[in-house]
Amino acid sequence: MTIIQNPILTGFNPDPSICRAGEDYYIAVSTFEWFPGVGIYHSNDLKNWRLISRPLNRLSQLNMMGNPDSGGIWAPALSYHDDKFWLIYTDVKVVDGQWKDSHNYLVTCDKIDGEWSEPVYMNSSGFDPSLFHDEDGKKYFVNMMWDHRVGNHNFYGIVLQEFSVEEQKLVGKKEVIFKGTDIKLTEAPHLYKMNGYYYLLTAEGGTKYDHQATIARSKDLWGPYEVHPDNPLITSFPYPRNPLQKAGHASIVQTHTDEWFLVHLTGRPLPQENKALLDPRGYCPLGRETAIQRLEWKNDWPYVVGGNQPSVEIEGPAIEEVKWEKDFDEKDDFSSETLNLHFQSLRIPLGEEIVSLKDNPGHLRLYGRESLTSKFTQAHIARRWQHFNFTAETKVAFNPDTFQQAAGLVNYYNTQNWTALQITWHEEKGRILDLTVCDNFTFSQPLQDSPITVPDEADYVYLRVNVSTNTYRYSYSFDGNSWTEVPVTLESYKLSDDYINGGGFFTGAFVGMQCQDTSGQKLHADFDYFVYRAMGSGPLAQN
Repeated sequence: MTIIQNPILTGFNPDPSICRAGEDYYIAVSTFEWFPGVGIYHSNDLKNWRLISRPLNRLSQLNMMGNPDSGGIWAPALSYHDDKFWLIYTDVKVVDGQWKDSHNYLVTCDKIDGEWSEPVYMNSSGFDPSLFHDEDGKKYFVNMMWDHRVGNHNFYGIVLQEFSVEEQKLVGKKEVIFKGTDIKLTEAPHLYKMNGYYYLLTAEGGTKYDHQATIARSKDLWGPYEVHPDNPLITSFPYPRNPLQKAGHASIVQTHTDEWFLVHLTGRPLPQENKALLDPRGYCPLGRETAIQRLEWKNDWPYVVGGNQPSVEIEGPAIEEVKWEKDFDEKDDFSSETLNLHFQSLRIPLGEEIVSLKDNPGHLRLYGRESLTSKFTQAHIARRWQHFNFTAETKVAFNPDTFQQAAGLVNYYNTQNWTALQITWHEEKGRILDLTVCDNFTFSQPLQDSPITVPDEADYVYLRVNVSTNTYRYSYSFDGNSWTEVPVTLESYKLSDDYINGGGFFTGAFVGMQCQDTSGQKLHADFDYFVYRAMGSGPLAQN
């Protein structure tokens, strides 16, 4: 018997949409403002997963220039039908105020890691869309519908409309088929047909600690839908001591061995000593992750095995385990022609004039662009925090001649929350290392009048960050052997959805390399390697 440990996709991997193609299983997750858009993971056993595709990798499919923090790709929906993959996604352009301007698209591909089609525009009435393939060959599109009117609840209901493959557009009547329960914030619709019923799986309660998955059924696709007698299907809200919090936003798969599983969003708060358990329940710098639960059927209703809260360990399917080799090297020496899939940029693809693996072979060269507060063009390549304890390290050559030029190692949540240890320039001291902190858009330089002078003979500077659950610290070396810690302790929780001003943020902490040149000279920095290595042991280390 195989035991699966949760979460199965660690770090920022939210809103999982699972599908099966033969004996292969795929999960698509949200990427928000990070480019390329959507991450697709592959498994043969539901236990071991590898990142295999980022399908939205061209500006013609996705242009998020200027998109707000936590805008962009919300809740993609992946399905396999008619011998091809169908991917539905939202590009959210406005997140604040009364409106959620969100545009919904469809792309398709014969191979999961092939070149996906140009997008087909669907609608803009709300987010979290998905596509249902009915048994009669018809296809239907569902999404939550946004109500901007003052005094109304914003989540108007789940709207259904037929999609014509021949005409490549939505056709016929559109109707709200489900208004949700009194929990409200009804979103993330997925339709299934089993046992003669249509099942509508939604998320409710928002994506924080009140989150849940709600399921309803009807003999008629257009409703009315009756809610599960023991709803919610899954939630963590009544279970504050469960290490897997925020459970909700789910999707269902039937295996080729005729077993049923539910994948769902979850978050793991940092340990909080001497603080109240319930409010606030904590901070999740790893973002919203993906977990899996086993389902069983009673009276034509699905139930999570063991009750409606998430389990840290479950019994896997009756499938022989298939392990993958690691899908990234701990040390990336930038010797290949393309960046590995774990690296992303912000909002747009960065062309050779900004990011190059060729201009100085064996290096990642970044040509300085805008600041870390920009929502337009940052020369910034980063990857998700996936562990509570890890070290990240790089080696950079950079020769600024103005304080407007900086390059180095960054830990980043969004444009208003980040820290950066950078090589820059000082009028009297020449090249220096300085630490900049952006905390809910309040800026500080903790080293104040004592930045670190870089010796003239140091062609490269080595930079490192050690993340130890609740805190992290930077260090540096000029020879790669003797390291000096920067005497500033930074707090991991400040790089979490839960900390950010006003809420409504949905990503997770990233670590990476950035070069900025606000003088406009586009000075380059050369990064010789990048290391990401999980550290320690115990429940908060390797996951």
